[in-house]
Amino acid sequence: MSLDHHLDDATLLQYACGNLDEAFTVVVATHVAMCDTCRHAVRQAEELGGGVLEDVGTAELEVGSFEHLMLRIADQPAEIAPAATVPHVSGDVPAPLVRHLGPDLDAVRWRSIAPGVRKHVIKQNSASKSSLYMLHIAPGMAVPEHGHGGSELTLILSGSYTDVFGTFRRGDIADLDEHVEHQPIVDGDLPCICLVATEAPTRFKGFFSRLLQPLTGI
Repeated sequence: MSLDHHLDDATLLQYACGNLDEAFTVVVATHVAMCDTCRHAVRQAEELGGGVLEDVGTAELEVGSFEHLMLRIADQPAEIAPAATVPHVSGDVPAPLVRHLGPDLDAVRWRSIAPGVRKHVIKQNSASKSSLYMLHIAPGMAVPEHGHGGSELTLILSGSYTDVFGTFRRGDIADLDEHVEHQPIVDGDLPCICLVATEAPTRFKGFFSRLLQPLTGI
């Protein structure tokens, strides 16, 4: 699948090294299953990371640095995995997410948290402090302007939204941190369904949005 918005290099490397907690791992794995570009980058990071570990006894410390590894990845031929290797299922839920949701987005049980906004919390097996949930946002809905208390990944599973970074469609991912503020607006006539992993609660800017935040849980 050809996408416009991808994972940050640092997130890709952390995933390849197994350093993300469960919530972020689920979102990254789901995006990677949908994205040829990021799947190729993860494969290269895993292969090159293994080579760095083999060379660590004789190489200078800088050779194993993040910058050096990402430079080596950038120098690799940009081969894309054959379609036969792409994880998939017969429904509309990508393979890494099926064990959490089942194969059909229409079967998800939602809880209304605000007019036009519904939420589904995904249970995690670990004692992760990060949250993992889905949002179902009605067509034309503008999410109140907000920032983030830490890292946050938002993957589009259905529909689309637009913010200052462009338009995000199915498979696109927003890899954000505490320095970002934005206001997503759902496009078109379809709801936007997102998969979200976040380290800390959202920081809404408006008074009423902050007042209602304990009720919405986002």
